[in-house]
Amino acid sequence: MSNLADRICAGGWPGLMDQPINSALPTIRGYLKEIGRVDLERVDGTRRDLAGVERLLRSLARNTATYATNATLAADSDPANPLDDETVRSYLGALERLMVVEDQPPWAPDLRSRSRLRSRSKRHFVDPSLAAAALRLTPERLLDDLRLMGFLFESLVVRDLRVYAQAADAEVLQYRDNTGLEVDAIVEAADGRWAAFEVKLGPHQVDMAATSLLRLADRVNTERIGKPQMLGVITGFGYGYMRRDGVAVIPIGALGP
Repeated sequence: MSNLADRICAGGWPGLMDQPINSALPTIRGYLKEIGRVDLERVDGTRRDLAGVERLLRSLARNTATYATNATLAADSDPANPLDDETVRSYLGALERLMVVEDQPPWAPDLRSRSRLRSRSKRHFVDPSLAAAALRLTPERLLDDLRLMGFLFESLVVRDLRVYAQAADAEVLQYRDNTGLEVDAIVEAADGRWAAFEVKLGPHQVDMAATSLLRLADRVNTERIGKPQMLGVITGFGYGYMRRDGVAVIPIGALGP
């Protein structure tokens, strides 16, 4: 678990992979500060308040892998002095153009049930280490907050799935409907083939995750979009195996294209 916390905080930056964790963390924090101080203005020539940018980045970090609205991010930035909606939209647009944040769009399959799809995207930094840097987390502090670690682990998995998916001309989406059914990641290829994944930090959550995946497979109209190529639960540690119900359990270390 401690090695996983290291990987979340240090991220997947090629130049930092071989550096000690105590050296990598200040580098990422410095990069994030430079984004707010210099890079955002270069995007469109608009001068922005550094303190406001940092407040939004912290709010985004606290809401990683959630469906937080702009209004939620604004209020969470500072309850006593929240950012206004237009400021949040402007900052988020610039951060997207700088490839600092990359939201995860919703999947919109044809359904055989009467469930209604939700159209909101999930919030993610391009690398979970940026969220950790915004909150000035160390691996030790992250291990003290397993709930937050679960969200950042999900973001790490989405990052890896995006890397593998892009090489296969596919994209990584997510599913949510009005009944409360959510699935963390849908990998959809250009030819329509698809696979669904739930992300769980610990193996003890696999049964619940598998149930969600099977519910999704039963809910979509497979006559139109085809059966899933795979249903899988990606975990932070433990063993990989195939369950009797056909759902694969995949430790993050075994994930690959």
